[in-house]
Amino acid sequence: MTSRRDLLCDCAISVLAAEGGRGLTHRAVDRAAGVPEGTTKNYFPSRDALLEAAAGRMTALHAAAVRRLRETTPVGISPAQVAELYPALLRRAVVEDPTQLLAMVELYLEAVRRPGVRAALGRMAVSNAAAGAGLHAAAGLSSTARDAGLLDAYFLGVAVSLLALPAEALGAVGLDDPHALGLGLFHAAVPGSTSPAG
Repeated sequence: MTSRRDLLCDCAISVLAAEGGRGLTHRAVDRAAGVPEGTTKNYFPSRDALLEAAAGRMTALHAAAVRRLRETTPVGISPAQVAELYPALLRRAVVEDPTQLLAMVELYLEAVRRPGVRAALGRMAVSNAAAGAGLHAAAGLSSTARDAGLLDAYFLGVAVSLLALPAEALGAVGLDDPHALGLGLFHAAVPGSTSPAG
């Protein structure tokens, strides 16, 4: 069962995604959560505290997703199967539910000026990179946390481009095939993986 604190953080993430950083207020989170006005401020007295809590919650949600992925990774998974995960993740992040991606972009911008948000996102990046390297190792690849971290950074940049740019611009610069992009990101960052053409 989701605690009141987690509910408020989840709603803060949704508000960030829908309204951007400027739209994130205590009252907006109260409305989104359907709680009495002042509830969010009782839990998170300042806007900094609210942003840090949202970043912390996103970190926890990502860690849980990575844990589930590790637990369900089949023995003997192949590099090609791991590669196919990235187009699926790209589709999910951009097409199926961009809430997390949009909120993450807002939090990255806030992290430039807010050390608490920066620290939370740093923990997420390190955890994701370690998990990615572990998944790649399960497929017999010699990927390091650095390789996996670079892959995550590539992924974020491409996902934001897919979400933000018009279709004609994506086509003009060759970013109009999300499946090929997901595979390309994987093969560009992970040593020892071979692209279908290679």
